[in-house]
Amino acid sequence: MPQNVTIRISPTEAANEKILKQRLASAVKTKPENINAYQIIRRSLDARSRNIISQLQVNVFVNEEFSDAFEFHPNLQNVENKHEVYIAGAGPAGLFAALELIEQGLKPIIIERGKNVRDRRRDLAAMNKEGKVNPESNYCYGEGGAGTYSDGKLYTRSTKRGNILKSLQWFVHFGATERILQEAHPHIGTNKLPGIIANMREAIIECGGEVWFDTKLTDIIIENNQIKGIEINHDKKIKTSSLILATGHSARDIFRMLDEKNVLIEAKPFALGVRVEHHQSLIDSAQYHCPVGTERNEFLPPASYSLVSQEAGRGVFSFCMCPGGIIAPASTDEGELVVNGWSPSKRDGFFANSGMVVTVDEKDFAKYGFTGPLAGMKFQQMVEQKAWQVGGGKLKAPAQRMTDFVSGKLSNSLNDCSYLPGLTSGLLSEVLPKEVHQSLKLGFQTFGKKMNGYYTENANIVATESRTSSPVRIPRNEETLEHTQISGLFPCAEGAGYAGGIISAAMDGAKVAIAVKNFIEK
Repeated sequence: MPQNVTIRISPTEAANEKILKQRLASAVKTKPENINAYQIIRRSLDARSRNIISQLQVNVFVNEEFSDAFEFHPNLQNVENKHEVYIAGAGPAGLFAALELIEQGLKPIIIERGKNVRDRRRDLAAMNKEGKVNPESNYCYGEGGAGTYSDGKLYTRSTKRGNILKSLQWFVHFGATERILQEAHPHIGTNKLPGIIANMREAIIECGGEVWFDTKLTDIIIENNQIKGIEINHDKKIKTSSLILATGHSARDIFRMLDEKNVLIEAKPFALGVRVEHHQSLIDSAQYHCPVGTERNEFLPPASYSLVSQEAGRGVFSFCMCPGGIIAPASTDEGELVVNGWSPSKRDGFFANSGMVVTVDEKDFAKYGFTGPLAGMKFQQMVEQKAWQVGGGKLKAPAQRMTDFVSGKLSNSLNDCSYLPGLTSGLLSEVLPKEVHQSLKLGFQTFGKKMNGYYTENANIVATESRTSSPVRIPRNEETLEHTQISGLFPCAEGAGYAGGIISAAMDGAKVAIAVKNFIEK
């Protein structure tokens, strides 16, 4: 058995194999030449003081053969002629549900309204260059879902929802670096994810599963509170007794359809706000205690941050922080403006951006006249439409310098920005609900006291970050994971209000797949 040790070492020394081996030898009380191999199990960075430390958890093999702690042997069997299970949505939840179904001996059929990752790029280019939105193919809809082109962060606190390690191992199996198994906050990168997602799809098809693109779920056929079939593209009807509904947090047509059919859904709180963008060098300086304008240690990653405060009775917090990344348009319809952020695998861009958001709930929705199960969705849509109007159309985003945002002043000029469709100087008080705007104003000042240089006129505030999570929950039985009213309907992941990111969605997808197998075998 290997000896498992934890050592604290400088990032420079951690990158030097000879020094690292010496430190490991000292930790296990042997000579370096007695160490046949070692494997890093966990890697994190402690930057709280000026002496930045890498903390490594390592399996050390002293005079024994290496055994891989991350060894993975998935059961990818042929399911071509097995019982068919339909999955609506090819995001992380849908893909991982399909992989789990294959391991369980069932045939997944994924229906996806958008395009495959390769064809999807053309529609993203049209958004960035021409300000055109394809309502069926964009940053939210298409193969891999929103996560494919929005960074690929793989961190989750949802440890009770499933097997985090297995979810990460699947990503490695399909092409991600093994380093994501080690990192405390693993990240793949928007430039790497499309190829990995395509490999997943090819494996599903090779096993006898099916993936249908440009195929939109337009109706769910229900009789006596039981699923009897589905309709796709408004014309073709398919018989089925079960459906995994993994359509994501932006599929408003699905929420409307369920509400019209009197299928129980509920409004739920979500977070709404802006994207804030600084120069990455400023964030590096603040987090790594180095002078502004100087390069960080080559063995340190681009710095990130996580900020939270209570302002005017509301939580204000950073969301989806993207070191070395860009701000991207995430709208799903014309006349609405949403922004998101992503980073490439190396996180080597000039800017750093993060969502900065405030939680809103049913009381806030009601103030603007929105009640009922779709209240949060309508509230969200209202803000996005205001952002479009203030931005002037064609996906131009309204923005202010941070100091102007706080003082309520229209910015005479804006800083350079990574957002390709471009910025328009506008008062974000005309976009954001009053309560959100006020809390953010106070929050930026508080964060400026917590992080040196954060509160500055050299940062842009860009509206609006509004798709942090679903504004609707589709309730399900805690044991069977079926909808509380409709037998055979399995609400899943972000769109149903049960996940909040790639890994939590993937785990929920796998969990629901097992529940479907139990349902079929009843």
